[in-house]
Parts: sequence; structure tokens; C-alpha cells
Amino acid sequence: MIKNTKRKLSINTLKSAARILKVMAHPVRLEILEVLEVQEPLDVTSICREIGAECEISMMSHHLAKMRDNSILVSEKQGKQVFYRIAERNLLKIFDCIEAM
Repeated sequence: MIKNTKRKLSINTLKSAARILKVMAHPVRLEILEVLEVQEPLDVTSICREIGAECEISMMSHHLAKMRDNSILVSEKQGKQVFYRIAERNLLKIFDCIEAM
């Protein structure tokens, strides 16, 4: 059966998008993307500093690892520090959708 939709996205593309959106669907993870949008790469301490006083390094590390493991972020180790950046900047278009709500 042929889908009668505007974009004709494959089921695999839709599954991949759903996985990424599920991972991004957390306020802290969206905040991480906002921070990295304007300044990258950053390490976990710098990201925490940008986010504010309620940020705990261990919890931030968990969020960053989850985002990295799902190809939202990429990481690069430099000495003992790990620096993160956005894997695909097209993901930032989600903020256009959020602002339009």
C-alpha cells in the first residue's frame, strides 16, 4: 500500500525520528541543545555553569551520555576532559517549532 502523505517518509525514517525526539523530550536536554547552539564544543562543567546553580555534574553527565548514545551529540576526548557538540545542527529546528506553539 502506498501512503498518501505529503512527505512520503519511510517507516525507518519515522522510527529514527521518534527515537531521537523521545531522547530530546526532556527540559534539561533541550537546555543542553540551547547552550551548545551558541557555544561548542563544551565540557560537562562548562555546560553546567551555563545552565545554572541547580545543575549537578553527575546528572548532566547522564543526560550527555544519553544524547551521545543516540547520535544527538558527538563527543571528543581531550586529555581527561570530554567535549560535546551537536551532531546535526538541523536538530535545532525543533526550537522553531517550540517557539511557534
